[in-house]
Amino acid sequence: MQDTKKFTADIAGRELVVETGLLARQAAGAVTVSLGDTTVFCAVTRTDTPREGIDFFPLQCEYREKFYAAGKFPGGFFKREARPSSKEILTARMCDRPIRPLFPDGYYNDVQVNATLIQSDGTREADFLAVNAASAALHISDVPFMGPIGCVRIGRVDGEWVINPTHEQKARSDIDLLYAGLRGKFLMMEGSASEVSDEDFLAALKRAHEEVEKIIDLQIEMRRALGLPDKDIKDVPQPADKMDFIRAEGGAALAEALLVPGKLERQEKVEAIRKDLLAKVSAKWPEIDAVGFVHLFDALEIETVRANLLERGKRIDGRGQHEIRPLYAQVGVLPRVHGSAIFNRGETQSLATVTLGTKKDAQELDSVTGGPLSKRFMLHYNFPPYCTGEVGRLGSTGRREIGHGALAERSIAEVLPDDFPYSIRVVSEIMGSNGSSSMASICNGCLALMDAGVPLKRTVAGISVGLFTTPDMSKKVLVTDILGAEDHCGDMDFKVGGTRKGITGFQVDLKLRGLTWDLVEGAIKAAHDARLKIIDFMESVIPAPRAELNKFAPRIKEVHIPVDKIGALIGPGGSNIRSIVETTGAQIDVDDDGKVSIFASSAESMKAAEEAVLSVAAEAEPGKIYEGTVTGVKEFGAFVQILPGIDGLCHISELSDKRVPSVDAVCKVGDKMLVKCLDVDDRGRIKLSRRAAMQEADAAARA
Repeated sequence: MQDTKKFTADIAGRELVVETGLLARQAAGAVTVSLGDTTVFCAVTRTDTPREGIDFFPLQCEYREKFYAAGKFPGGFFKREARPSSKEILTARMCDRPIRPLFPDGYYNDVQVNATLIQSDGTREADFLAVNAASAALHISDVPFMGPIGCVRIGRVDGEWVINPTHEQKARSDIDLLYAGLRGKFLMMEGSASEVSDEDFLAALKRAHEEVEKIIDLQIEMRRALGLPDKDIKDVPQPADKMDFIRAEGGAALAEALLVPGKLERQEKVEAIRKDLLAKVSAKWPEIDAVGFVHLFDALEIETVRANLLERGKRIDGRGQHEIRPLYAQVGVLPRVHGSAIFNRGETQSLATVTLGTKKDAQELDSVTGGPLSKRFMLHYNFPPYCTGEVGRLGSTGRREIGHGALAERSIAEVLPDDFPYSIRVVSEIMGSNGSSSMASICNGCLALMDAGVPLKRTVAGISVGLFTTPDMSKKVLVTDILGAEDHCGDMDFKVGGTRKGITGFQVDLKLRGLTWDLVEGAIKAAHDARLKIIDFMESVIPAPRAELNKFAPRIKEVHIPVDKIGALIGPGGSNIRSIVETTGAQIDVDDDGKVSIFASSAESMKAAEEAVLSVAAEAEPGKIYEGTVTGVKEFGAFVQILPGIDGLCHISELSDKRVPSVDAVCKVGDKMLVKCLDVDDRGRIKLSRRAAMQEADAAARA
């Protein structure tokens, strides 16, 4: 259309298209970003004035997938999209993390980024398009955004890097990396890998960055083509006179308080200093309200933590630069559950449990963009207020909990056995938090799975690496195993999970506006070294998965029957399989290839169900005695079912060793009858005898 302006870039041989001018013209910025027939729309809006009474930047990122995008109706009773799915929440977080550090310090206007999948060809995920759409909409708006950024997904199939892989390529790839960057700098990563080496992981990041710079160039071209000037954005520092005052009045005391190792004791001392400074500031500047003081004190705390480390070489708890906090772990803490463990790293503590179930317990995925329809491994992460010693509201699962659980889940999923027949649910309950509880969940989830007897390929652990820099970047110090306060006051939370063999999961949060590649390499190496130390400790607690499943865990056994016997096992309208389930108490899943999975809570139940299933595949054997069920009564004899779907004829002359007046004088439909198979002719007709079976039974009784 006339109002639409279109911009394109070649990204690894495919055309990425950004359009603006047609939709949402009242928004501050609006674009569509397309690859093939998959399109994400994004609109950005902002308030004209700062929100009063807040001490944070009110950025809201949303992402929704519309079912009409793929020509589908939403599932469920109400045929419209409702609350966001976990996938939508995770994508919204992916949009948030790379753009959040690119707004100026001191900017408190509300900014809302709304990304929506409006068209999908079902060939690939749309999350990387959402990140690019968010950047492009912000870049052409008047919002003070220090972008643009670019984002791609990268995989590796048969040793070759693949940019923005399809679902089929992604399933065969040994790495799934979503990467975002600025010009010349690393900005964000998230994903999983099949134990790739540090060298290959870094190579993937750098290959992805090559395509990211093309997307950045496209957005710069777009803004200029729209006749918009380049943005000139500056941070708004805290007032120098007020910072000098609180620094002089409480800086030295705060520097010492921030070196107290214990979290709660440290918080008490810091709070006392905060109250004292608040009183002094209020007396000198009555116009400064509580929120204004929060900004001042937060800035002082951040600069003090940095100065302690960068100038005095002291971390908050006195540890060395790459020293890991004390570790503690215990397995089998809840004997009745299928697997359990406790893991402590300093004051961060997780209680993890494992539950094993059948295929029917798998999580169904109602996907718009295609991909898997279900998953059989889930890791759920809970962060209750008591884990930080606070009072808080217990409500629905928060975005942070979903994100941390997904990171831990991806990291462990790579070491699960390929042929394990169970659905698995791990729950990490955070009992204490002081930094990197998601990484503790990786460690503890692994311990609980080993305790449950799940045959993991290798032990997997996670660790976080932080970063402190001076404003002019003249000093840059990486630190391992960051505390919560180091996360808040530092520049980076670089999370990596993996085994001795390689990396399995990763995620980065930055406050710094991009990393140089030397820092990325240093963080990867620090995470590698720490991970091996933690794995050594974990394997001192439980060296390998238990040889047997927990005695309270259900059992699954797989048997095979001929494909042409599946119908007989299921029976008319499912009657036969339903009868087996009701009789034995077991659950039964049947695959199209004849594989039958039997799920039972006791050995007796398993045995009875297995015998019933295998009897379907059995053939009538001449000379064998069966307990059958009368299915039909005729003048000439009775039809008796001796095996599921297999009937034979017991002629009236074979009903008894005495003359019987009629068949119904001996039996009726539904009666149980002991019969002997006399013969199976070449047409499969089975000849049965009640008389012969009774004679053998009498002979056995006399013997």
